[in-house]
Amino acid sequence: MARYSGPVCKLCRREGMKLFLKGFKCYTAKCIYERRSFAPGVHGKRRTKLSPYGEQLREKQKLRRMYGILEKQFRIMFHKASRQKGITGENLLRLLELRLDNIVFRAGFAPARAASRMFVTHGHVTVNGKKVNIPSYQLRVSDVIEIKNNEKSRKLAQEALKMTESRLVPEWLKTDKENFKVQILDVPSREQMDIPINEQLIVELYSK
Repeated sequence: MARYSGPVCKLCRREGMKLFLKGFKCYTAKCIYERRSFAPGVHGKRRTKLSPYGEQLREKQKLRRMYGILEKQFRIMFHKASRQKGITGENLLRLLELRLDNIVFRAGFAPARAASRMFVTHGHVTVNGKKVNIPSYQLRVSDVIEIKNNEKSRKLAQEALKMTESRLVPEWLKTDKENFKVQILDVPSREQMDIPINEQLIVELYSK
């Protein structure tokens, strides 16, 4: 599957906000966005007024790039969210938050979502005692995610925990960092999902 392999800091600059794609570096003075917050390109410093469609598109791109998801996969998730009960926009955010790679990231076992995706793909994670290497695996309430009990996996997770020790873990997760475990306590509400996105604009974009 094709993925963007260029400089990810350009994505933050293009969207006009930090997407925290570089992990620990995003929290330091070395962050490129802190020094060059304007859009990339020759005309990046020019201010342009977006049309309603442009605002909807940018909001969708922000969310998609934040979680590192391709357009086709993102569209499939939106249609799945629209078929669920409740508010479509919130359902979409919930599906993204309950991905296995995101939970590994939220728990602090990886410095960035891209790293957590790699961590899962390489087989370092188990769900309810069974090995799962699918980053998009959808988790449910009471599921227990654990880093495999071997030297390599635990060492990588320990290094990540040192870098992410100041990061707050969402209250709907229960982490046991000593035993490298995290459990889903509840389905997150919109207030509990710290995502700076106007999801209604995405719903409007896909509803045309």
